Amino acid sequence: MPLTTFALVRHGQTDWNAQRRLQGSTDIPLNDVGRGQARDAVAVLSGYEWDVIVSSPLSRAAETAELIAAGLGLSVDRHMPELTERRFGPAEGLQAGPELDALRIPGGFRGAESEDAAASRGLAGLEALAEEFSGRRVLVVAHGTLLRLSLGRAVARTLESIENAALNLAHHDALDGWQLEYFNGEPVVAPVPA
Repeated sequence: MPLTTFALVRHGQTDWNAQRRLQGSTDIPLNDVGRGQARDAVAVLSGYEWDVIVSSPLSRAAETAELIAAGLGLSVDRHMPELTERRFGPAEGLQAGPELDALRIPGGFRGAESEDAAASRGLAGLEALAEEFSGRRVLVVAHGTLLRLSLGRAVARTLESIENAALNLAHHDALDGWQLEYFNGEPVVAPVPA
């Protein structure tokens, strides 16, 4: 079966990231640090040849994808709504504290998209890309929580937070499913069987 390679990159920093505010589906733009992170990501990503670049339609991911594409001499092929960040509802824009705590429920926040729904949506988008671009190299720019949940479900592991503009390299084939090679720029050590 053909192996499809994915670079899964979280967008660069925004002012809300720096302020530790929940962004979710609120369309917050990159800041200058985030633009620099996107340009810096090109050095790592240029070690591979990419066939297609896809991003979330939210501006922070779309601009990150455009900056990376320009640095690689490529263009962004499409924006996929399935790759939009998890919706946090009334918690969006809030920082840690009493107001955010009042919205907490098991597994998230009142009025927010569930982790399960976000993981299902994100993984469905990635699997559609794996089918469409089977055997090719796909660079995806999306969002930290969506990528963490989707990729975690794909490889059946709980993953830590995904850093801005870090390389997460995964491979997909129809027979063996997903394998994670790099996470936050570091090689993944496979768990030792019990």
